[in-house]
Amino acid sequence: MSLRIYNTLSGEKELFESVKPGEVSIYLCGPTVYKPAHIGHAVGPVIFDVIKRYLSFKSYRVKWVVNVTDVEDKLINEARAQGRGVMELARDLEEKYVAGMSALGVRSIDHMPRASEHIQEIIQHIQMLISRDAAYAVDGDVYFDVSKDADYGKLSRRKSEEQFAGTRDGLVQGKKRNPGDFAMWKAAKPDEPDDVVYPSPWGRGRPGWHIECSALAMKLLGETIDIHGGGLDLKFPHHENEIAQSETATGKPFARFWLHNGLTRFNTKKISKSDPEFEKVMASLQLSNLLTKHSPELLRFLIISSHYRSPIDFSDDALAASKTGLNTFYRLMERLERAILADPYKIASQIENIRDMAGEPMIRDFMDKIMNLRVRFLEAMDDDFNTAGAIGVLFEMAGAINRFIDESRLETQANDQNRVVVQAAGGSFVFMANILGLLCSKPSAGKLSEDGLTPKLMELLIDVRKLSREAKQYQIGDHIRAELTKLGVTLEDRKDGTQWRIE
Repeated sequence: MSLRIYNTLSGEKELFESVKPGEVSIYLCGPTVYKPAHIGHAVGPVIFDVIKRYLSFKSYRVKWVVNVTDVEDKLINEARAQGRGVMELARDLEEKYVAGMSALGVRSIDHMPRASEHIQEIIQHIQMLISRDAAYAVDGDVYFDVSKDADYGKLSRRKSEEQFAGTRDGLVQGKKRNPGDFAMWKAAKPDEPDDVVYPSPWGRGRPGWHIECSALAMKLLGETIDIHGGGLDLKFPHHENEIAQSETATGKPFARFWLHNGLTRFNTKKISKSDPEFEKVMASLQLSNLLTKHSPELLRFLIISSHYRSPIDFSDDALAASKTGLNTFYRLMERLERAILADPYKIASQIENIRDMAGEPMIRDFMDKIMNLRVRFLEAMDDDFNTAGAIGVLFEMAGAINRFIDESRLETQANDQNRVVVQAAGGSFVFMANILGLLCSKPSAGKLSEDGLTPKLMELLIDVRKLSREAKQYQIGDHIRAELTKLGVTLEDRKDGTQWRIE
């Protein structure tokens, strides 16, 4: 199977071939650390964590870089408003951002370079462009001359006359030669703090936003990288400007593939700062707040339940649907544990390891079904990292495993061959879920169970419910179930007793 990826640059799905055989370089535009991260900031990292996991599965050595913008106007203004140092605020928010990503299972980023720690590389890149007559200095500022890049606009496919219409740069400002020229170096203002002002050949100042990504990507990944990613809102002007200043400097393609993820919408609409509910909505969407209300795995599941190029609809309904879906997987894992008498999160075998095992037709049909589903999972991932399709296959596999356990009566009738087959099928299921960053460990039952009191109380309630039903006082039993459901506790009546779980 061959991996095909949608390339924004060409507007088509293309066969993936890396610059260096066996190696893949990825650059993802990271956070500007001036406000607490919200759910939208998690979308790109979660998606690219899955991409790295899948490429690693396909035996590539992957190097993934995510930058941290810690020299920027919004950060300076926010630090001033809070009465804090710029770098003090930046480090605080960066630490919280990294903690949030780690909670979501994003732990495979190889480098997180800070713009403030690579000023010399940025200056050298600007000097290279000036030497090629593609940039010019005016009163301490340095601008890129877009007229020197004949391909400018090729990523967004905007006509030259459309590129700047309706923007603040729509008119030629006093220092600019062309309306679309953008700043790569900004002269220091009198009131700017010293910790964001740096010496340069053009005087004291600081880098513009676009230039840092070119300089950092080239330093850590080379002049041509395999995959450059970011949100759809970065396609123009940020990524367009990255291409211009990078390819004009080197004469080489900056990135072979450009991947853009869909934006986050709250209750099906894009969040706008002009919305009267903006501040309230943003506070509710802060990652730290969400992680106190929902499990990290649930948030991750929601993000990858859509194709990465589609918008992410974040709403109570979307969370409820994702919770229902994820609970299907959790219930299967609980059932696997009962069926195979082992921890299903640590299964080593997979269905392909026993494909030559003899067995009755029911076993052979089941094994063929699981192997075919495994192929379909990989086909979905090879089709532009279609995580939504891959999750759909996992649901089919969960259904197939449940049916085989039912038909074989494995939970009540011990059978070594059936147990080996189910264990291998469960191993394949978990292995594929792990590629998506799901089911990597058993979900926590919640803080209330850490002292051991919750399980004892639940056993007591289950006993009371059982006794009430035996006494034909069904109203009491139904009331217990209903109230527990409101608290997020599900009861499952089985032949071998009642099981409970915190949803």
